[in-house]
Amino acid sequence: MEEERIVMFPSAGIGHIVAMVELAKLIKTHRFSITILLTTGLLDHPSIDAYIRRITALHPSISFLRLPRTTPATFTTAVSFAAKGLSFNKRNAPHVAATLTQISKTATIKAFVIDLFCATTMDSASSMGIPVYFFFTSGAAVLALYSYFPKLHQESSVSFKDMVGVELRVPGKAPLKAVDLPEPILDRYDPAYWDMLDFCTRLATARGIIVNSFEELEPTAVNAVAQGACFPDPTRAPRIHYIGPLLAEPQQSGSCNNSKFHIKSQLSKSTIK
Repeated sequence: MEEERIVMFPSAGIGHIVAMVELAKLIKTHRFSITILLTTGLLDHPSIDAYIRRITALHPSISFLRLPRTTPATFTTAVSFAAKGLSFNKRNAPHVAATLTQISKTATIKAFVIDLFCATTMDSASSMGIPVYFFFTSGAAVLALYSYFPKLHQESSVSFKDMVGVELRVPGKAPLKAVDLPEPILDRYDPAYWDMLDFCTRLATARGIIVNSFEELEPTAVNAVAQGACFPDPTRAPRIHYIGPLLAEPQQSGSCNNSKFHIKSQLSKSTIK
């Protein structure tokens, strides 16, 4: 019988890796082995290697696979760090596609789990018939905002950072000042804005979205998302799975002293079949 495996791909940086590992710990109780793909070339640090060794020793069913080193893109004009990071993730898409193909030769990939900033890698997985899930770590209210961002984009022609005094209406959220939107979507003239627009548009095309929250914490946002009000087509909104909260335990020792999370809820067995 061929092994059933889940492949996960977090963005570069220890924070993204730790969050994905904690989700992996939750999923591995449901009979799957897990491979987490890691980039090389941006935000590398010895503490990441130490953390990976510790997780591998404690959780043998979770393995890590380093993608080939990728050189970050160079820009002719000044851009935000977010733009550089999102560009780096996109440059890793061919490596991800090749790795999924290689893994699929010896295992059945039941799901490909990515964070929002790795959305360009979903095309290769989908073309292989692998269900794609987003792991959304920022809660239902931010999910509502990002899902609705493509519509906000259509309704304006200037950067949100220049819309002083303008309040935006987003389903599931209180009125929000345009200038208080997350930094990557404030400036239309920064490449990060257009990457985020593409990524947020792709949210609606996933098999499901796994959210670090729970219904009782954000009932208004959860209801808006459930009704599909934030997505372009309410009748084709992806299924949402709330598995939070994942809470940091500051007493965790070691170089990644905030890397251990306390799981207060269990991932539904119906999330990934």
